[in-house]
Amino acid sequence: MAAKIVLDAGHGGWDNGASYNNRKEKDDNLRLTLELGRILEDMGFQVEYTRTEDVYQAPFKKATIGNEKDADLFVSIHRNSSAIPNQYQGVETLIYSEGGFAEEVANNINQRLEEVGYLNLGIEERPNLIVLNSTQMPAVLVEVGFINSEVDNELYEQRFMETAYGIAEGIEDSF
Repeated sequence: MAAKIVLDAGHGGWDNGASYNNRKEKDDNLRLTLELGRILEDMGFQVEYTRTEDVYQAPFKKATIGNEKDADLFVSIHRNSSAIPNQYQGVETLIYSEGGFAEEVANNINQRLEEVGYLNLGIEERPNLIVLNSTQMPAVLVEVGFINSEVDNELYEQRFMETAYGIAEGIEDSF
């Protein structure tokens, strides 16, 4: 039986997430999550979503959806941001704690996105994030570049499909 993955497009509805020059994180997250899901389904994975449209869900609701789906992996898609535009660039993946399957997935995703052209900022433990600490399955939160970085936004737009495939291949490498 194929592994089941819950994909979470971070933010949504009234919660724009980070924004930069009229670009809203919630929109980038949803667009990438839906494409990622299509690719994963083509690879043979079962895919479930926390949201497929622009609606708000509290982080605990997102984790609950993942738990109700009895998934093998929870992947939350986000864009990073910094206080000063163009201060930072790169991809970073957040996990609840070091070791185990989530760290393996995070490493594989970061490596694949580095191949696409993103700077690999590594993995960070974030045990205080609800989508990481309230999911009953391994969970990762992927910060797909900085939304206020011209370099990352150009990569995101010019290599959008490669970005989606990179995340999917990082997940596939882990199973």
